[in-house]
Amino acid sequence: MASQVSSEGPAIAPVPPRAVGVPAPGGPGGRLRQRADRLRQRGPKPAWLKVPLPGGEGYARLKALTRDLGLHTVCEEARCPNVGECWKGDQATLTLMVLGDECTRRCRFCAVRTVERAAAPDPAEPHNVGRAVAALNLGYVVITSVDRDDLADGGAGHYAQCVRAVRAQAPRTVVETLIPDYQGEQLATLVAARPDVLAHNVEVVSRLQRRVRDPRCSFERSLETLRGARRFAPEVFTKSSIMLGLGESEAEVLEAMQALRAADVDFLTLGQYLRPTVAHAPVREYVAPERFEALRVEGLALGFKYVAAGPLVRSSYKAGEHFAARLVRARRSACAAASPVSPPEGAS
Repeated sequence: MASQVSSEGPAIAPVPPRAVGVPAPGGPGGRLRQRADRLRQRGPKPAWLKVPLPGGEGYARLKALTRDLGLHTVCEEARCPNVGECWKGDQATLTLMVLGDECTRRCRFCAVRTVERAAAPDPAEPHNVGRAVAALNLGYVVITSVDRDDLADGGAGHYAQCVRAVRAQAPRTVVETLIPDYQGEQLATLVAARPDVLAHNVEVVSRLQRRVRDPRCSFERSLETLRGARRFAPEVFTKSSIMLGLGESEAEVLEAMQALRAADVDFLTLGQYLRPTVAHAPVREYVAPERFEALRVEGLALGFKYVAAGPLVRSSYKAGEHFAARLVRARRSACAAASPVSPPEGAS
């Protein structure tokens, strides 16, 4: 999926139907393996992966509004384990997914449905995205998208319109875009909409790219997206994410982190991969919280401005968003102070 969301299902999620584009094992042997795999999937998970079921007034309010406006959220589409936490209270956080809910790539970690050609983008979506963000009075919003390789511009123009609609209807809101691996003109189109934070996820360490991501993705291509964003907009904060638990080594994780810093990435998130269905890539390891904490410390030593690391951390992570929002607002204030508004002509 081009949005590169870390879209792993929570420990409480039921096993959904097979994802489109992911073949089910055939024959009696395949069915037996699938059954054994399903039993392993239902096995006990570490206590640190347990999360409460979502609910409450705030959750119901966001759910109703996104339904009324025909919007999609990664929080639900990707079965994020943090939806109950992020959708409650006065400081609710959500990740809107634009350009539809069907992706043209077939990554083996992602729960979003895949197709060869998706429905045309909804022309009302940019206005509805801006309207939703304004109605919720969000301080920070993440806008991501599915991959749309079936569109001439990859959907970058429509995506940029959504960002501009938020700028027009909710100018206070800090906007993060979690984008596909746009290059060249597509990337320039998106960056021209002036997101405050531009995120693109490398997802996994270099060795596991072909095993886990769609063949059209690569670690180097993702790095080039992040480097390109910096070239087009030196002032933008950049961000990326790595999933753990897919068989990577400690040295490979550190190498990936170093490569992201070399690309001048500001923010990093590290989280546990959780398998959405038995048709997806298996979990090789449940990484202990202590190891995540050690990697967080290492990341700060490498020079990241902020590192969120933990089993339930995802690329859109509430605490990280609050930190990013403070930096963005401080930068906005500094720019406003450096460029005071001129008094009207004739005023004393």
